[in-house]
Amino acid sequence: MLIRIYPENPNPKNIRQVVDVLESGGIVIYPTDTVYAIGCDITANRSIEKIARIKGFDPRKPDLSLIFSDMSMLSEYTIIRKNNLFKLLKRNLPGPFTFIVPANNQIPKMFKNKKRTVGIKIPDNRITLDIVRELGRPLITTSVRSEGEHDEYTTDPELIHEKYSDFADIVVNGGYGHTEASTIVDCTGDEFIIERQGLGVLEW
Repeated sequence: MLIRIYPENPNPKNIRQVVDVLESGGIVIYPTDTVYAIGCDITANRSIEKIARIKGFDPRKPDLSLIFSDMSMLSEYTIIRKNNLFKLLKRNLPGPFTFIVPANNQIPKMFKNKKRTVGIKIPDNRITLDIVRELGRPLITTSVRSEGEHDEYTTDPELIHEKYSDFADIVVNGGYGHTEASTIVDCTGDEFIIERQGLGVLEW
């Protein structure tokens, strides 16, 4: 299913429609402030495995991130004890970044492994943030685009729907996406390291 949601003023009924799919364990494709993303509820284990497989990840330790609606939701899944890390996140989020941070004991339970770090995102996109707020917990997420891939289908939601109609339960048309992915920042060590320079320009 392809539904149109306008990013300037997302219709609450449409947001609820997407959340209903997520709550039933479905897979959703949606816009972010960078490229379009594939996601599901953090409790939907089968969908997490399906997403991992389509991206070529090991389902036992998938390289997937979490999308949060705000900083307060972050504290339920991460350990942000360093004051300079908190300030860095506050300064740059919402924005086109993936920050790799220490995970609390919720993450190993969720992924059923010994994962101690997690990639976190708070995208500057009202559609995504409204979906996560309505859901009340983070989304498991990964980009539609694979590394090095720049096909038009990764920015055009109608082409994305054509490609993924048998895989995703719902595709949100929130307008054209960007071609550039998020900037990845590793914050797990003593120094913060930019692992991939993407759309986001980090404010230190």
